[in-house]
Amino acid sequence: MHVSDTARVPSPTPLMTDEMRAAYLDRLGLDAEPPSVHALQRLHRRHTERIPYETMWIHLGEGWGIDPADSVRRIARERRGGYCFHLNGAFSELLAALGYRVTRHVGGVHGPAGPGEEELTNHLVLTVDGLPSDENPTGVWYVDAGLGDALHGALPLIAGEYRDGPFRLALDTMTTGTAQWHLTHDPLGGFAGMSWRAAPARMDEFATRHAWLSTSPDSGFVRVATAQRRDATGVDIVRGLMLTRVGEGIAPSEPLVQRDDWFAAVAEIFDLRFESCSREQLDTFWTRQLATHRAWDEAGRP
Repeated sequence: MHVSDTARVPSPTPLMTDEMRAAYLDRLGLDAEPPSVHALQRLHRRHTERIPYETMWIHLGEGWGIDPADSVRRIARERRGGYCFHLNGAFSELLAALGYRVTRHVGGVHGPAGPGEEELTNHLVLTVDGLPSDENPTGVWYVDAGLGDALHGALPLIAGEYRDGPFRLALDTMTTGTAQWHLTHDPLGGFAGMSWRAAPARMDEFATRHAWLSTSPDSGFVRVATAQRRDATGVDIVRGLMLTRVGEGIAPSEPLVQRDDWFAAVAEIFDLRFESCSREQLDTFWTRQLATHRAWDEAGRP
């Protein structure tokens, strides 16, 4: 399936300045280079390795929106991350600024029951077209730096199975519902799968869902603070005070209940130092995280 030029939605924010593009690339440790498959893969892999999937901002009371320009600034200037709307929103701006033909799509992460219409808009998906290769003659790539523990690199938008570090992923076309593509995650992953529509999307299509995900007491993002960082051999995950590793490598088997230990681990592993946050914010955040952990521990750790 090819994403035509006429189907693409222009970037809704002003063109990224050279200064901001340079700061973003500096965070990734990369230089600007012309669009190519190899360059796209370098960008994708560095993004998942260096820009954390994180919901700490919710628990710090920061109340982020989903304007990609704001997400770019936080990533490039404040060394923060975000969840899919922030990560893929910002990444799409960077790709466009580097000359890639990138399109945003409505997606929906789902559980074991399978894909459904009700999940759509809970995820922002990207595709990049115009980059044919021997493995991908159509030149369309599935790009997703916003799933936390799934993709490390971009995948050809071609139905099939793909090995990505410790994960075995599958892409399939869909013939029912309003979504056209489906990703099946590995059983080791944190979710079952994700479907998305081939049609281009505007950022405002995600606004209502973002408000619910970031404020509702029923949202998992509101209940538990998390950060995830994907690399070539696996993924590091912190949920509350519990640090774990899926894939090659190890993580502490005990919770990080000492404040200095937790903040040091989060800084070292996820590059999260919260330098723009006040001492009062951090004190309140830590008190709540410790209380939540103790309540969970006393309840028997489900």
